[in-house]
Amino acid sequence: MDHRVKAILEDSKKVVFFGGAGVSTESNIPDFRSESGLYKAMNEYGYSPEHMLSRTFFMSHTEKFFDYYKNNLVYADAQPNKAHLALAQLEQEGKLTAVVTQNIDGLHQKAGSKNVYELHGSILRNTCMECGERHDLAYIMDEGNCPHGIPVCRKCGGTVKPDVVLYEEPLDDSVVMGAVDAISAADTLIVGGTSLVVYPAAGLIHYFKGKNLILINKSETGYDSEATLVINDSIGKVLGD
Repeated sequence: MDHRVKAILEDSKKVVFFGGAGVSTESNIPDFRSESGLYKAMNEYGYSPEHMLSRTFFMSHTEKFFDYYKNNLVYADAQPNKAHLALAQLEQEGKLTAVVTQNIDGLHQKAGSKNVYELHGSILRNTCMECGERHDLAYIMDEGNCPHGIPVCRKCGGTVKPDVVLYEEPLDDSVVMGAVDAISAADTLIVGGTSLVVYPAAGLIHYFKGKNLILINKSETGYDSEATLVINDSIGKVLGD
């Protein structure tokens, strides 16, 4: 771990980590908002990622939504990287109180983190829109359960929707409030792998009133001037061994 981060953490009692896509790219999960992701989406589908991941597109072009979703957002074989593992270890030591993430891949939990607020939901959970029956990721990835490319409920035959917050959909109130409470109570907030431009999630940083704000991102953010420490490097390299 970077010695500057380590020194701050040694002097902290309640640490919260707030992370974005940059945490998962180190587990070889591409950021669909990147230039290459945008190009790929427009080239292959003729739509922007934001449009294809909207509630409107899901309802009107469900088959095409799932084709894009399964091929560009689901990486079932991805493994936690050094950042995920380091954060799980900090929680186990009683130093880290919560992880707040914009990612939907479940890698924080896979690494061992327990108190995780998933602002944008998770690919691992899927719910029938008709009866509420729950389905795991393997179920909706099995083409045998997807006539016409759309997963149908094992119980009632309704359409199964991933528990992922799409554009035009609100964030889950209970998840947001949990994240706000954790950030508000923290004495140190580590923000990693996010440029802090995707709202409303990025607005959560305003609830932090603690002593140390650590920003770890490969590029600059609009909050660099407010930070105690800014490190322009990969999150895994900074937090890892």
